[in-house]
Amino acid sequence: MSTPPAPPVPPALAAPASPRAALIADTAIALIAERGLRGLTHRAVDEAAGLPTGSTSNHARTRAALLAAALTRIAEREHADFRPLQEENPPLELLLEVTATGVHQALTDGLPLTLARLELALEATRRPELRTVYDRLGAGFRALAARLLARAGSAEPERDARGFVRWCEGVIFDSAAGAGHGHIPTPAELRAEAARYLAVLLGEPRS
Repeated sequence: MSTPPAPPVPPALAAPASPRAALIADTAIALIAERGLRGLTHRAVDEAAGLPTGSTSNHARTRAALLAAALTRIAEREHADFRPLQEENPPLELLLEVTATGVHQALTDGLPLTLARLELALEATRRPELRTVYDRLGAGFRALAARLLARAGSAEPERDARGFVRWCEGVIFDSAAGAGHGHIPTPAELRAEAARYLAVLLGEPRS
């Protein structure tokens, strides 16, 4: 089986247009994580970021645009955790290590980012325009997972990527906001669980 070509990084994952754009998006993320979506307003972002009144409105004129900017920035920052996996022919060990490290980061130092993303995921179920952004960004991560799993020996990398992303998202939700929030798995626990999951995923017979 030939190795699939490297998936292009979605345009939305490009660097922000300016430091101010990044500051506005990062501040919006922090407010969502702290106060929920009800606490996110253009004025609140200006005040929390120490910017002149109207700065956020100039960057994102509508609430929908502000939500999209925050979601895109979350994807940029999360994507950075997986850049080492884009090396040529990464071994399965590297996939396991970076996955465990990335998930643990999402549940510890990166928890505010995770909580903001979960808030936006729920909001996307009610806002078609945000759903489009969320799905487009998610497709970029699944494409990367499919590429790596193909190199790890998957016969159906796209199918396996969907399953692997679901596993990661399930662990993150359970530990960040679900019934398992009282226990944050260690990197070693996450690595062992991912190894067991991938062993089944890559070795199971296809119907």
